[in-house]
Amino acid sequence: MNDELRKESRAWFKAIAIGIMIYMFIRIFFFSNYVVQGESMAPTLEDGNKLIVNKMMTQFGELDRFDVIVFHHNERDDFVKRIIGLPGDQIVYHDDDLYINGKMIQEEFLEERKKEVPLGTKLTGNFTLEELTGEETVPEDKLFVMGDNRMGSWDGRHFGFIATSQVVGKVNICYWPLSEAGISF
Repeated sequence: MNDELRKESRAWFKAIAIGIMIYMFIRIFFFSNYVVQGESMAPTLEDGNKLIVNKMMTQFGELDRFDVIVFHHNERDDFVKRIIGLPGDQIVYHDDDLYINGKMIQEEFLEERKKEVPLGTKLTGNFTLEELTGEETVPEDKLFVMGDNRMGSWDGRHFGFIATSQVVGKVNICYWPLSEAGISF
């Protein structure tokens, strides 16, 4: 019976070891966890929300306008923001309306927030990309990002463009708190 117990123990050890290796492989190459710090993405994401970030999106897929992404801001800090401008886009904000390449684009994710600001107050101040960055359009291999809490977000209006190589991945799932859990943003 001792031999049988040893064989079973080895089988369990191998299964656990393989499970851990598979988990690490998936975690390193495909998905990552992220905890939101701050209110720059409120009300879409709140301080303390726990997210799953899809890393494959940056390796195999394309990022789209209005995707919520996590990116390396510097060596220590990762930020979560929404993509507003893609390479080649000309961006203008006027009277709380977004214009991309001369066409007004609805930002449905801001409707709730716009109702909360006092009458006559602009959620997003007027600006052009050229005023902020000196560039008429978003350069190749760059993105222009902003937080959904436009009045309380430190974003592309302050630090300019981010390189696509800085993107960790696209936020697909908010899993904590359970009352705010959801898929895709």
